[in-house]
Amino acid sequence: MADARYYGTGRRKKSIARVYLVPGTGKVTINKRDIDDYLGLETLKVIVRQPLVATDTVDKFDVQVNVRGGGYTGQAGAIRHGIARALLQADSDYRPTLKSAGYLTRDPRMKERKKYGLKAARRAPQFSKR
Repeated sequence: MADARYYGTGRRKKSIARVYLVPGTGKVTINKRDIDDYLGLETLKVIVRQPLVATDTVDKFDVQVNVRGGGYTGQAGAIRHGIARALLQADSDYRPTLKSAGYLTRDPRMKERKKYGLKAARRAPQFSKR
């Protein structure tokens, strides 16, 4: 078990996270930086740790993440998805817990494309009667 390394890919909006779980003490490293340095908001840190808290494995695994694309919120969601998938590789008994919490479901919402004649996806030019 010393060489055990579990992998999961997480996606959210434009963000893609490659997550590795290694048996350890619960240290979370994102792009070679500590989670406190990388994510500023406390709510994003909570989102990242949700699958570990749900399965009661916070202090059993070190999390190493390589994430790119999107913003901080999308990246946090992608990391959460990746951690949940990696936990499944570690132990398939976690599946009902993670599934019922919704951590295994890939969020399908994406940015809507801009349409011609409009300034954005739905934003129309300002209307003037005269």
